Amino acid sequence: MQKRENLTKYIIMTIVSLLVLFPYYWMVCTSLKTPAKIFVSPPQWWPDPIRWENYTELFTMSNYGVYLWNSLKVAALTTLGTVVVSALAAYALAKIRFPGRNFFFLLFLSAMMLPVEVLTVPTFLGLAQFRLTDSHFALIVPQIFGMGGAFGIFMMRQYFITVPDELIEAAKIDGCAQTRTFVRIVLPMASSTIASLVIYTFFNSWNDYFLPLIYLNSSEKYTSTLALSLFSNEVGTTWNLVMAASVISTLPLLIVFFCAQKKFIESLAMSGIK
Repeated sequence: MQKRENLTKYIIMTIVSLLVLFPYYWMVCTSLKTPAKIFVSPPQWWPDPIRWENYTELFTMSNYGVYLWNSLKVAALTTLGTVVVSALAAYALAKIRFPGRNFFFLLFLSAMMLPVEVLTVPTFLGLAQFRLTDSHFALIVPQIFGMGGAFGIFMMRQYFITVPDELIEAAKIDGCAQTRTFVRIVLPMASSTIASLVIYTFFNSWNDYFLPLIYLNSSEKYTSTLALSLFSNEVGTTWNLVMAASVISTLPLLIVFFCAQKKFIESLAMSGIK
């Protein structure tokens, strides 16, 4: 009976996995097809012939390498800034007693409730006063100190609350200053939460289309998501290049996910208390 139940679970999970992976399989296949074979009926389930030239044309016919670098720079700096700011602010709100601590935490929570469309107009007007709209600064700094940072602070604070106060007191008795206690003891214990925050922030920044569309005007500053619109014109859309660009754009996401996932699993088996 138990074996039959396990077999049923495996069958269901296999079917669900195939349904989830099929769009990615179709994206890869389409990226290797000739333009004439993309919309044939019945559909061609495997590219014949395989056209690797789509990937070379992607970089020779456009500045897609520059767009990938722009996305990587924006996503990496946004992730790094969000993790640093969120960890510092969350530790202060969780473990340091000062007047108005709960008020500031509620203020951060209220920022999470505002839609990004509501914050875009005043943020755009403020950046326009300093002529920073057509720059990557507009995509990085407002996200670190805006809604993305508020979510990171909330996420990190919820973990820091679970850290025993006795551990911090013991570090003080041993002569550790507040900064050293945070860096050497508390922060390594939060590696699983940091890994989750890295995945969320990097994915959100890399896949963002709305904010680059609002702020960026110069094509050389486009991110990879915004650059996909350059493959469409009055004649139509070159779907083979769009799919090739999409395949390449997913590779950094997979790398970050698997690296952070490994750290996340390792952190569950480790403890900061010896």
